Amino acid sequence: MRFPLALPLLLLATACVPLGTPITDPNGTASAPGQKAPEYYADKTIRYQDYVYDPSVKSVQCYVATGVNTEVFQPPVVPLGQSQAITLEFDVLGGQSQRLLAKLVHCDVDWQPSVLTDMQFLSEINEFLITDYRTGVGGKTPYFHYRMRAPGVKLSGNYLLVVQTSAGVPLVSRRLLVYENRVQVSLKPGIVVGGQERYTMQQLDFAVGYGGVQLVNPAAEVKVVLRQNFRWDNAKYNLRPTFVRDADRRLEYQYFNFENAFPGLSEYRFFDTRSIQAAGLSVQSINTRTAPTAVTLVPETPRGTLAYNQYQDANGQRVFESREFGDGRTNADYANVTFQLRTPQPAPGPVYVLGALSDWQLKDEFKLAYDEAQGLYTGTALLKQGYYNYSFAVGQGAGKAPNEVYFEGSHQQTENQYDLLVYYRPPGTRADLLIGYQAVTMNNRQ
Repeated sequence: MRFPLALPLLLLATACVPLGTPITDPNGTASAPGQKAPEYYADKTIRYQDYVYDPSVKSVQCYVATGVNTEVFQPPVVPLGQSQAITLEFDVLGGQSQRLLAKLVHCDVDWQPSVLTDMQFLSEINEFLITDYRTGVGGKTPYFHYRMRAPGVKLSGNYLLVVQTSAGVPLVSRRLLVYENRVQVSLKPGIVVGGQERYTMQQLDFAVGYGGVQLVNPAAEVKVVLRQNFRWDNAKYNLRPTFVRDADRRLEYQYFNFENAFPGLSEYRFFDTRSIQAAGLSVQSINTRTAPTAVTLVPETPRGTLAYNQYQDANGQRVFESREFGDGRTNADYANVTFQLRTPQPAPGPVYVLGALSDWQLKDEFKLAYDEAQGLYTGTALLKQGYYNYSFAVGQGAGKAPNEVYFEGSHQQTENQYDLLVYYRPPGTRADLLIGYQAVTMNNRQ
């Protein structure tokens, strides 16, 4: 469920600059096979994914500005004609502001740059100066807060918004989705076919009706992507229709081997640092004598064997707010937050804190170290004041989704959000269009 917090409506401007060399793996690194992957921030090559290229960039949020107090939880997905509602904001640590530019990159269905020219998807010069920025005040950590709105586009599809310095050094990139309702998308919770899996997995059945549009060879040319909680790291790709009903002009996707099923997991863990004068939820102690302030969270324990526990969460997201001073965007301070996880034995792989706070990636700054004598994993990360959701995940190697089930367990009853993306490239064109989109909530509490 979404966490009801009041945040002011954000207003924005736009900006960008020439890009680096693309990589072939949209979710990987630029290292060659057999070579050790570069340190996370060392390689400045543009990645066509949600990515932070500089350790001074913190607290990135990309969402649809709706004017309601939960707008920061809206993923950057909008219908064609409303792309300017997508808002990007982030902090850059330090006492000196920078001249930052932004650029929009049109991508194909596989998140590689398309061959379209800028003027084929934009009506303006593809370089936008970010003019909306303010200094953080009242805290121990100096920073500047930047925000902008995405430019309007002419085509549906995948876009990458890249922010760079005036010297062309990338700072942050975010994936944006612009869709059309040219087909009828039917996405609904399904029934998992299996034994024990019916208690741990969540299945989504879906269909695509194309009666109102002419599609050439839709069974092969229509491509779909299924996501859980708007994540890309564990999304389902290359799903082919199980039934093609030509007479009804309808593609149906109903599987029996969990191709369209996700572990339900558990409701996300959480902590509240909106106040650093008094301990909030899941906070064990606060030391305001240090700079930055040191926050230690209550030690957590594995939930893999526990029964399902229902409570409201934010599906892995977070929101920034200060209860000591006014606007959380510029008045919230940073703190060194220490995570703790008690377990009698180490996991079968490296353990990380995972969530929107880590861009759903296994970052070194969120990696936990194990103390065998204490039976305790610990790790510290610099985080802005706010309310956070997260989980503990075990790394399973390059190219594999992190294992959250090991520490978090999995339950069919968990509330999660799912969305379906439907792509199609018309014959003779050079762009993958996003011709259908639908989102649905599993086990909705409202």
